[in-house]
Amino acid sequence: MSESNSAATPTGADTSSADAGMVIIGGGLAGATAADTLRAEGYTGPVTIVAEEPEIPYQRPPLSKGFLAGKEGDDALLPYPASWYPEHDVTVRTGTAATAIDPAAHAVSLSDGSVLPYAKLLIATGALPRVIPFPGVELDGVHYFRSKADAVAMKELLSAGGHNLVMIGSGWIGMEIAATARELGNNVTLLGLEDVPLSVAIGKELGAVFAARHEEAGVRFVLPASAAEIKGDAGRVTGVVTTTGVTLPADLVIVAVGVVPNIALAKEAGLAIDNGIQVSGSLQSSDPDIFAAGDVANSLHPVTGAYARSEHWANAIAAGKVAARSMLGRDAVLDDIPYFYTDQFDLGMEYSGYGALTRDAELVVRGSLEKREFIAFWVLEGRVVAGMNVNIWDVQDAIKELIGSGRTVDTQALADPQIPLEAI
Repeated sequence: MSESNSAATPTGADTSSADAGMVIIGGGLAGATAADTLRAEGYTGPVTIVAEEPEIPYQRPPLSKGFLAGKEGDDALLPYPASWYPEHDVTVRTGTAATAIDPAAHAVSLSDGSVLPYAKLLIATGALPRVIPFPGVELDGVHYFRSKADAVAMKELLSAGGHNLVMIGSGWIGMEIAATARELGNNVTLLGLEDVPLSVAIGKELGAVFAARHEEAGVRFVLPASAAEIKGDAGRVTGVVTTTGVTLPADLVIVAVGVVPNIALAKEAGLAIDNGIQVSGSLQSSDPDIFAAGDVANSLHPVTGAYARSEHWANAIAAGKVAARSMLGRDAVLDDIPYFYTDQFDLGMEYSGYGALTRDAELVVRGSLEKREFIAFWVLEGRVVAGMNVNIWDVQDAIKELIGSGRTVDTQALADPQIPLEAI
């Protein structure tokens, strides 16, 4: 859905005289959810979404999963259909970048030369792929993965199969792309800086479960290693020289080594910055009329008492709702338990919890790692701080209740599949 919907302002239109309303910079899930919440909460003034990409707001999780695999179409990317925006009098300015924020004037300058006034502003600019200047990264066949356009290009390349793909990055996105590429019949080699993929997020023991499934499917791991150089011939990639001195044949390279918050606008506007836009639990920035949500926001969590920036789908939804209510002057705090999920081959996983609290926690497993059907709990000072279910379903509510209650648990009971989680 790359066309502007009927409520979009024509490119070049002058909106400087328009009534100041709610302006949202960013065409992702957080921004779209905020617009929906503003209307659901009864706000009747102008709502404008400024979306730099030529797309109505879309969500990213399917990009490296079902959409990339060809199992899901454009509709799976849309949190709201194109018709929703004109029906709810929400203006979406697609293909238009915000170029500057003037907090004193309460105005946003746009790439088409117009100026958009605001009463309250939400910055939901997301994150940008982390760019590493590998020698040869400019070669044809080397790609970064972040946007819908990236996923469309990768789908076209991978769907035919037969490529020698070197995947640089052993995090969730890298592992998802590797699984999808292998299922589509491509040869896949994955590089990462960890001894075991995903170990930074979930530890070596659990990361090994995912690695083993990949290896069974024919994915080759070269760990720990990254690219020292990308080789090419006639301007096209032919191989990757690793930091361990191995040369891997490649006609396709995908780089997914994490993201960095897209803070340029906020920083130039003088907002407080610390690993993203620093915001309160209500997502208010250092400027009382500017809020931030989604990947770009580093918010104070009332449970942990620490600032945290979450790059996951559920956070974008929760934060969009909180930001909208806060913009309306209502009491709202982002206190949701962080959640995310992944699909890799026949491994489905859901995770809820406070990742920052798991580093010193005890790992308790209920079920079988060998059969890849289990629930893993992280227990800190007798309390569950995170839980992850793999190929076991309909347990997230119970896991979140355990985390949210903060009650002391019996770890033997926690590990016993015969004892209902609700009884612990």
